[in-house]
Amino acid sequence: MKQHMRRSVVAAALIVGVAVGHGLAATPAAAEPGVASDLQSLAEAVSEGLKPSSDGRQPKAIVDSGGSSGSGSGSSGSGSGSASGSASGSSSGYGHSTAAAPTGQGPELSAPLAAFAYGLVSPDVAPAGANNWDCKPSAAHPRPVVLLHGTWLNAFDTFSYLSPQLARAGFCVFALNFGRSGLIEGGGVGAILPGRYGVGPIEESSVQVADFIDRVRTTTGADKVDIVGHSQGGTVANHYLKFEGGADKVDKLVTYGATHHGTTLMGIATLGRAINNLGIDVLGFGEPIIGIANIQQTVGSPFYATLNAKGDTVPGVDYTAVASRWDEVTNPYDLAFLKAGEGATVRNITLQEGCEQDLSDHLTLMYSPRSASIALNALDPVNHPALNCSFNPWLIGGSGKL
Repeated sequence: MKQHMRRSVVAAALIVGVAVGHGLAATPAAAEPGVASDLQSLAEAVSEGLKPSSDGRQPKAIVDSGGSSGSGSGSSGSGSGSASGSASGSSSGYGHSTAAAPTGQGPELSAPLAAFAYGLVSPDVAPAGANNWDCKPSAAHPRPVVLLHGTWLNAFDTFSYLSPQLARAGFCVFALNFGRSGLIEGGGVGAILPGRYGVGPIEESSVQVADFIDRVRTTTGADKVDIVGHSQGGTVANHYLKFEGGADKVDKLVTYGATHHGTTLMGIATLGRAINNLGIDVLGFGEPIIGIANIQQTVGSPFYATLNAKGDTVPGVDYTAVASRWDEVTNPYDLAFLKAGEGATVRNITLQEGCEQDLSDHLTLMYSPRSASIALNALDPVNHPALNCSFNPWLIGGSGKL
């Protein structure tokens, strides 16, 4: 099976890479008949390795163009409008990605591995406490909280721990699955797994977030929202603030392990970018494998040159940026921090300062009791003044509880 998968991946990479040049993904209409066959073979090989869930349902890898059921614009509850499907106005030039507002509510979980497994079986379910479109903000919590996930993730497997805590604290909570893109469109190999969002061009994801936040504001009657973003979610939020009119619609942005300045991936991406700058497009060639969004998030990419050209922040927004010394993805971890510009306030927090027993890595950041207390404190410091300090193991999370 490994040989079969390797042949399929290489075939897909070669066909897509040659077809488009400069690492840009081809559209389904431009693909040759053999491409779909290779991709389907790859999906079948991945499906063979997926075990049934505890309730007997069998997850299945899919090949799609981002427009299949569960990936289009989603509406739920009594709210009007929908998350944007094919985002217009993107400056990326890539194939379109899609977004969906997750429906229903999954269980409250305490560990990322369990949440990821559940998210494969139920990829379009909302985390507990989120997307109740009948929720009306209270005087104590006048701004809805919008949750934005990271790369290769979705709203449920990122926020199944934090979302219900925010809801119990009295916030109206909303979550979006954004940046869904098939392998042919440049989403990468990871995109063939069920529910893998955050792989499309970040500019398009930013437009999708803008549409979703407008829907939240219209439905709830709120003038502004607060945003909590993990990893790429923080970067998408940053782009929304700077380029999609978000500065006037957001009061607070709280980020965890955000790729605000990219990531070196322990030097690999930096090396790739250096070779790219010499005129050899190694990152572009790898794009069909790892996806457009990951290429954009490498240190020194043109995307960041544009994103941060006028500074890290925008006036009028209160920023809280959380990072972990044990983060293996946003590395070095201080790339997740921000420098306050005119009219903005920034609080940069290293998770281990005052709590060395919290060993959260990139994924378990969102399953850390301390991280949850930081979010509550940032959003409502009067009612949540204290920060939790608990042991949270690397990779496992949830204070060691699955």
